[in-house]
Amino acid sequence: MTLDELPLQEVSERHKMDLDRLDKFLQPRIDGFGSGLEVLQFEGGASNPTFLLTTHSSGSTRRFVLRKKPPGKILASAHQVEREFKAMSALASTDIPVPVMRTLCEDPDVIGTNFYVMDFLEGRVFRDAALPGMEPNERAAIYDELNATLAKLHKVDVDAVGLGDFGRPSGYFERQLARWTKQYRNAQTEEIPSMEKLLEELPKRLPTDTSCGIAHGDYRLGNVMFHPTEPRLVAVLDWELATLGHPLADIGYNCLMWNMPSHEFGCVFDDNGVADGIPSEAEYVAAYCARSGRSGIEDLNFYVGFAAFRIAAISQGIYRRTLDGIASTDREAINQAGERAELALELLNRP
Repeated sequence: MTLDELPLQEVSERHKMDLDRLDKFLQPRIDGFGSGLEVLQFEGGASNPTFLLTTHSSGSTRRFVLRKKPPGKILASAHQVEREFKAMSALASTDIPVPVMRTLCEDPDVIGTNFYVMDFLEGRVFRDAALPGMEPNERAAIYDELNATLAKLHKVDVDAVGLGDFGRPSGYFERQLARWTKQYRNAQTEEIPSMEKLLEELPKRLPTDTSCGIAHGDYRLGNVMFHPTEPRLVAVLDWELATLGHPLADIGYNCLMWNMPSHEFGCVFDDNGVADGIPSEAEYVAAYCARSGRSGIEDLNFYVGFAAFRIAAISQGIYRRTLDGIASTDREAINQAGERAELALELLNRP
């Protein structure tokens, strides 16, 4: 994707910022930051608004990316740009590809909310997980790279990179269930029977496997960037939900690519079934197990169903923010939590 193809727009009214104040903050913190600061907003995204910063220095153009919390009242423990910054800063010393982190601002007086700035990278972000227009061998290489990078992430020594305090090493799914239940309740606008059934069934299926590593929390094709021309992953993005946790939460979330109707969240199907070259769900899971030293995954349905439950809870939060007028985009207020909770139930109990 070239610069001209980026989904950019003028900064929306609710995300306007004082550019003079922003410039004064960044000048001493980013070497050679440049002058003539210009800001455009990336379209899409319902969580942390993201912006392209452009400056000029010694006849060349410099570009950075700014991610900030949305304005207004937000749910507790949501929109944690500080955690994104910490995770990517720590992983810079590993073989996990991340952008260069420049600075974190925890003073809301600068632009209204906390934010961080990182280097801009050119590359491809695949919004449609079926990868239309590609040859089968290209699709196969991209999914293999996605799988291999996830397995590498789960092998990172968290203490060695300074992330030993990034979360608690045990009780991950118990905490996650409590967190997303609370998030859902705080954003709830109506009673959804399928969600109530999930909240009854999930606690009974908690895994006995106590593995621990870095759990990205939102690892999918749309949240990574590939080289402009090669099937090589150059950046893992969107670390807002990352924590120390159970690695199989990420693989369960990846399995939604074979089970969700939304191509953006990850739907690998075209008009003829799974797009040629993309592995089956079973093949993808087997490749991950081989790379991570597992013989298999007991009760895979729990991990997949839990991932869908989490998306249902997130959908409720997005709907509530839209009703409250604080969503990062001007999306139509449609509550998708019910249909996603029904899908979660189906996945949890599939044969």
